[in-house]
Amino acid sequence: MNEKILITGIAGFIGSHLARAMLARGYEVWGIDNLSTGIAENVPVGARFIKGDCASTATIGQLGGVTFKAAFHIAGQSSGEISFDDPARDLDCNTRSTVILMNYCAKTGCRRFLYSSSMSVYGCPDICPVAETHPCRPISFYGVGKLASEHYMDVYGQSGLRTTALRLFNVYGPGQNMANLRQGMVSIYLAQLLSKDVITVKGSLDRFRDFVFIDDVVEAFSHCMDDERSFGQVYNVATGVKTTVKELLEALMRAATMKKEVIISGGTAGDQGGIYADVGKINTDLGFSAKTDLAKGLESTVAWAKVAS
Repeated sequence: MNEKILITGIAGFIGSHLARAMLARGYEVWGIDNLSTGIAENVPVGARFIKGDCASTATIGQLGGVTFKAAFHIAGQSSGEISFDDPARDLDCNTRSTVILMNYCAKTGCRRFLYSSSMSVYGCPDICPVAETHPCRPISFYGVGKLASEHYMDVYGQSGLRTTALRLFNVYGPGQNMANLRQGMVSIYLAQLLSKDVITVKGSLDRFRDFVFIDDVVEAFSHCMDDERSFGQVYNVATGVKTTVKELLEALMRAATMKKEVIISGGTAGDQGGIYADVGKINTDLGFSAKTDLAKGLESTVAWAKVAS
């Protein structure tokens, strides 16, 4: 019998890519998603799917006490801006769900728990590139919830649960939700480039980020799953490359061979002015480094989006 893997958020962007990779490796994949932002068609053929909320004990009860080799908690509300709409809901999605899942793992003998954390835990760093040792001062409810989950993981780790938190920076690639214009910088601007007369940018063009391609993110999770050196650790998952919003827009237009006017309009709550990662720790510990440069990744993303739109 194949070993079982649990992936929450399996109908979403990152979760569905990870599920396909785990199926390809021969694992029996179980997945949970409430389809609030995920799409049922994203769940790969061969995965066992449970529709429900990870913050609900009734949903987790549908797992039936199965012991998993590893649990990947990818599900959650993933926008700093949206977290201000309903902070209590954000807490449920991104923190309460983590505690409930770790409690399930502890009770059923699943010893491996990998969490999709976020660069948002850093807030506005004093220095860039930002390393995992930098003080965490989140400026959004989303960032607060992610950081709280990491602290809960530390406590569960004292009881033997082998946890790893991956602080994802700006993940992009084919399959990203192009309909959600409040989450995902690449998908927001690409959707406007392909369907609007102008591209509206909330905030300065001088803001900067670290854009990491989806295939590299999946590879990072895979690296961490079995490598004992990752147990109890927190890692930045990024490229270590600083890209301004202006540079991103120019690269998107080159990849799409399209040109659109850019309009600057205000800002968004909880938006980080500029951040990119120090990726030395994950490279030193696990030998992992992102392989896809921005130009190649955007070319692949644009090609997919033109067909999907």
